[in-house]
Amino acid sequence: MKHEVRGCLGCNACRYGKPRIQKDSFNEMVPKIKEADCIVFASPLYFWTLSSKIKAFIERFYCIAEEDPNPPLGRYEKYPIKDCALLMTAADNFFWTFEQAVSYYKFALVNYIGFHNKGMVLAGGCGDTNGKAQIEKTEYLEKGYEFGKSLYVKE
Repeated sequence: MKHEVRGCLGCNACRYGKPRIQKDSFNEMVPKIKEADCIVFASPLYFWTLSSKIKAFIERFYCIAEEDPNPPLGRYEKYPIKDCALLMTAADNFFWTFEQAVSYYKFALVNYIGFHNKGMVLAGGCGDTNGKAQIEKTEYLEKGYEFGKSLYVKE
């Protein structure tokens, strides 16, 4: 595994710019996150939501929060303003397949943290849970590619 990000411990040690006690790859990612214009969250659908690896990454955003004396929506902090996007794959493609994952993305990243949603590519029907992924047999690789190209179109 090239980069390992462990889940938040809830210890508050990293609060408001204090040093992070966990020694994992997230620490070297923080400057890149702060510099980024857009953060793309990509995950397979596991048990109707984001994978635990992406969830751990999101939980660690706690350390980039800054104190906010007048927090909106009952928050206690503010986050850097970023654009974000969601890319997901799933074996099935029912009308409800991505409902829980999209709800979490919109609530946690867009509404609570305050990132600007640039869109989503939700690739359902990409294989079965007992076999190999079959995304190459769908239109989603091309859709994802075109979506990426469209994020910041020069006018």
